[in-house]
Amino acid sequence: MSLRYAVLAALLEGEASGYELSKSFDVSLANFWPATPQQLYRELERLAQDGLVEARTVQQERRPNKRMFTLTGTGRAELAAFAADPPKRPTAVRDELLIKIQAMDGGDPDVTRALIEERMGWVRGKLDRYRRVRDRLLEGRTEDEYLRTSDRVGPYLTLMAGIGFEEENLRWCERALAVLRQRVTLG
Repeated sequence: MSLRYAVLAALLEGEASGYELSKSFDVSLANFWPATPQQLYRELERLAQDGLVEARTVQQERRPNKRMFTLTGTGRAELAAFAADPPKRPTAVRDELLIKIQAMDGGDPDVTRALIEERMGWVRGKLDRYRRVRDRLLEGRTEDEYLRTSDRVGPYLTLMAGIGFEEENLRWCERALAVLRQRVTLG
């Protein structure tokens, strides 16, 4: 899959500038499809050239003009075709910390613990952000009510996946630290 479809999916929320899309990516898509702002801007230009999005310029006082992007009918059709096509390959985890953990034996256990604790901090931060996004989406409604009545549930479902992923990350970190503490007391 390419960034192309992630950007098209993000534009289902409505018209957005490249800056707004980059902020949206940070809270909704970055957990499973990260992209830098520069990558997003390049992709938006390609999508506009391909006729999948339209761009309009908004004149601003005291700030540079900004370009606002919306999906075209062709873009919606291509996104619908993509959504109906089965994924080409299963999920693959590429995590530098796990390679470091794999190689930890014989190294300094305090360093390993510090790396895991650092990961825990990142995970807690992401969980806090995801939960704030969830609260904003729900706007006081229950989850069941939101899922029954909302025009779009895709963003909520992917948010649930991100929360579940990070909660599992946190559980793993806690378990790994417990194992390392136990090894110290046995040693």
